[in-house]
Parts: sequence; structure tokens; C-alpha cells
Amino acid sequence: MVVKTVGEGLEQVLDKALTRKAPQSIGAQARFLVKKTGSTKAAAELLGVSPRTVQRYMKGEIKNPHPRVAGRLGQEVRKRWQPRVKEKARQAAASSNGLMINVRASLGYEGPAGTTDQARERDLTVALSPRHAEKIFAAQELGEQRMREEVADALREVYFQQRGTRAASLEKVHMLNVAHIEFDL
Repeated sequence: MVVKTVGEGLEQVLDKALTRKAPQSIGAQARFLVKKTGSTKAAAELLGVSPRTVQRYMKGEIKNPHPRVAGRLGQEVRKRWQPRVKEKARQAAASSNGLMINVRASLGYEGPAGTTDQARERDLTVALSPRHAEKIFAAQELGEQRMREEVADALREVYFQQRGTRAASLEKVHMLNVAHIEFDL
């Protein structure tokens, strides 16, 4: 699966830390979602179906829901599956381990007059420090644009400035046209 958003990439890396597989069948997913949301009504609102339809999923009366609903059900289950394990992985990345990032995107930058700041397609794989991982995870609550800015800032420091050993006058990196982004713990 090609991941083009930072949010999806972060969710994917946290899913790698899971110790057990999430429920696979529609019935098991529906039962789990109802348990986590507290009612069939709340689960139905999340999925955009009626509470009776959710009950049918749970009983196994409907085994093949509409693909849109099945995708949404799987997404909501994955979002709520093993939250403590995901939080531990997030804390480890933000405190001691950091993150690996593989990104293919157009990267441009702002610098002093006379520099070539035109965006170019780059394919980078770099290790980000725990400080950068913490900032990226913190930006997760602020939306995709803020996460992209944090990733671009981390790439500025780690790749372009090589942790302060070159390009000190580089002010800001812009990450445009993301073709692929993937994180690893």
C-alpha cells in the first residue's frame, strides 16, 4: 500500500508494534466496535448505517457489507485496537528510539539569495532523533499540514543541514507532492 500522508504513515508504524492481530471477520469487528463505543447506536453512527444493521453484522446475518462500510469498519477497529501497545511504541520513539523515515517527495527550501531553492524530487531514508519523533507525534493532533511541516523541519536538520555541519543558513524546507512516505520504529 502506497502511503501518501504523514498521518497514515504514523498509524501504519504504530500498527507494526501490535502484539496481536485485530479481529478479521465482519462479526468480530462489529462486536469489538460496539464494545469500545459502548452501544450499537454509537457504532452505527461511526459507520453510517442503522443500529439494526450493526446487530446483523454482530450475529453474522450480514457477512459481506458494502465495501465502503467494510473499509470504515476495519479502519475504526484498527484505530481502537491495542491502544496501550501503540502508546508505548509512541513513547519509545519519542524518548529513546526515534524513527526511520523513507520519503519520496518534491523538497524545496528557503535560503539566502543566490541559492538554488527550486523543489526537486528526492527519495530519502534517514533516521530521525527522538526529539523529532516527539514533535511529529505531537503534531498528529493538529492535522496533516502541521505533521508535514514537522517532517520537513526534521528533514531540514537531519538531511540538508546534516545536524548542523553544513547549510546553516537554510531557513525552511517545503515538502510538496508526496509520492510515498513510510516510517519505521
